[in-house]
Amino acid sequence: MKKFLTFITGLLCLSATAQNIDDVLRYSTENLQGTARFQGMAGAFGALGGDMSALNINPAGSSIFANSLFTITGANYHQNNESTYFGSLGSEVRNSVDINQLGGVFVFNSRNSNSPWQKIALAINYDMARNFDNEVYTFGNGNQGIDNYFLNFANGVPFGPLQIQDGEFIEEAYLDIGANLGFREQQAFLGYYGGIIDPVDESDNNNTAYVSNAQYNTVDQEYFKRTNGYNSKLTMNFSGQYQQNLFIGASLNFHTVLYDQYTEFTETGYDAGSEIQFVNFDNYLRTEGSGFSFSLGAIALLNENVRLGGSYQSPTWYRLLDDTSQRINSDLADSEIGFIDFNIVNLFDEYTIKTPSKLTGSLAIVFGPQGLLSFDYGYQDMSQAELRPLSDPSFSDENSFIAAQLGTVNTYRIGGEYRIDNVSLRGGYRFESSPYVDGVTIGDLEAVSFGLGFNFGGSRLDLAYSRSEQNAQSQLFSTGFPSPSLVNNINTNILLGYTLNL
Repeated sequence: MKKFLTFITGLLCLSATAQNIDDVLRYSTENLQGTARFQGMAGAFGALGGDMSALNINPAGSSIFANSLFTITGANYHQNNESTYFGSLGSEVRNSVDINQLGGVFVFNSRNSNSPWQKIALAINYDMARNFDNEVYTFGNGNQGIDNYFLNFANGVPFGPLQIQDGEFIEEAYLDIGANLGFREQQAFLGYYGGIIDPVDESDNNNTAYVSNAQYNTVDQEYFKRTNGYNSKLTMNFSGQYQQNLFIGASLNFHTVLYDQYTEFTETGYDAGSEIQFVNFDNYLRTEGSGFSFSLGAIALLNENVRLGGSYQSPTWYRLLDDTSQRINSDLADSEIGFIDFNIVNLFDEYTIKTPSKLTGSLAIVFGPQGLLSFDYGYQDMSQAELRPLSDPSFSDENSFIAAQLGTVNTYRIGGEYRIDNVSLRGGYRFESSPYVDGVTIGDLEAVSFGLGFNFGGSRLDLAYSRSEQNAQSQLFSTGFPSPSLVNNINTNILLGYTLNL
């Protein structure tokens, strides 16, 4: 009966959560996904069109199609992460397979020879904007312990409200503190009943100073993070060809977000005289929500060989819901601490993330039926990202921090295709600058790609390989760990796509 009651209590827990810059970046950046042809040319399709995933760059691209068609693409995602933490090297690999693109376009040629509109196109396309499946393993011997995390939250918090009341279960107190006092006080509660910290004066309810129960010069730590989920995009597109050389289009984009993050932390190796010899601290976050954006674009044929493209991608407005669970244990933990586990759920108020708008300029040179070269440049000012509602004081502070830490992201994509009879050879290169002003917290991203296409007349088979690499400084926890883990991520995708002309 006790577990049933605490689960219901968990459903009623509402509080201001700890959304931050990491959440904003998670949903502001998209992996280069899409059709195999699109990836094989590094996504440089802003002035080309004629590909379902090119609609993500320039919505005018659907009216480039000569006929109606349907495309489906499957992908194998291979994530390889190497982390360096106090000189120790950890490695983790994650593979997953998914349908990352599915869509079709209907092309209607004008029957009125006097109309300047030559044709219109209606398209609907699903793309996996971002695949969150990933794993990172970190270990090392350092001088920063988990007690710092709890001390940073606890110092300044009165001890009295943290205590369990007569007749109250420990898990009820945990949820009640989170709902009525906040995340900071809830972490202080966990640190105290987890045995990690104590108030300086336990007899004083007004005590606001705390000390660690752990003694160490260095500690051994292991940290594992697994993420799952996706940010998918459903695009509804309309475009038209005006006279012979101008294509104009617009798209409505509907996002669906599902994100799970599980972290496991173990700390040992304390001094022989320390009352604490081990600490386990695990966290679980689940985010669900939806988003909306729109895009506008145009492609101009300057002559038979040269095309120019330009597009505007509006901000994306995400409405998200989080729930979190935690569990902790140590040598000095309260005997009832096990009742605080992943069945005890903190639910939070709905919040909004507004990602920045994006501008893209494109140039393509087409060498008749033999081949082409294409170049895209994208501009996005990440300092304009926001957490909402703006009336929330914690969001206001975090938005100021975001504006100071993040800057302009410049994206360069170049791709080429060469046709030999019914076979197309493709290649591409992509560079995306760091979203951080310091250029280090998350580094620049570089990617190369290659592809093959086989045209069977009424259908086409495409194969692509892409490899991207990026370095980042990853904090194990939001506070108390000044030395980050240095993570090198190599993301390799292999894609197979099939296109059927209708």
